[in-house]
Amino acid sequence: MILYFRDNFFNAGRTEIVNEYREPVGVVDLRSAFGSALDVFGGDGRPLFAGKFRLLSNRWTVTDASGRECGLLRHRMSFMSKRFEYDRYGVGTFEITSPAFSRDYEIRDAKGGLVVSFQKVSGWFESSAFRLAVHTGWIDGYEWVAVIMGMHEIRKRHHHAAG
Repeated sequence: MILYFRDNFFNAGRTEIVNEYREPVGVVDLRSAFGSALDVFGGDGRPLFAGKFRLLSNRWTVTDASGRECGLLRHRMSFMSKRFEYDRYGVGTFEITSPAFSRDYEIRDAKGGLVVSFQKVSGWFESSAFRLAVHTGWIDGYEWVAVIMGMHEIRKRHHHAAG
């Protein structure tokens, strides 16, 4: 499964999720410019997943359509790479890594197997856009959209705090 999705420049509004043929297969709804929360909808308009920051924390919570928490994303300190960890409750912990200055990321399971790869495919003055390739089907691709957008929100928070 290959999905393309993006952020909005003002961090609010709806953007399409498209497949490798550029056909619409879902929507990301960035709820508000004043907060960091989002909803992910399938191609039929059904809500599938949501993501938001935990209160007074830099940890991103992913919930399913019923509002049940299904995982937690957190940043991991690293000297020459970008590292995150997604704890998918009942499944395991996945490591998200990217070399320093790279736009390519890998998500690996606890045994080191490649589960997902994704790239930031946008330019400097564009809203961030991503290409997601799901290699194994343990976790729904739309859940990975919520996780990757959460990682993007965490990175934006760190960037604004440093500036």
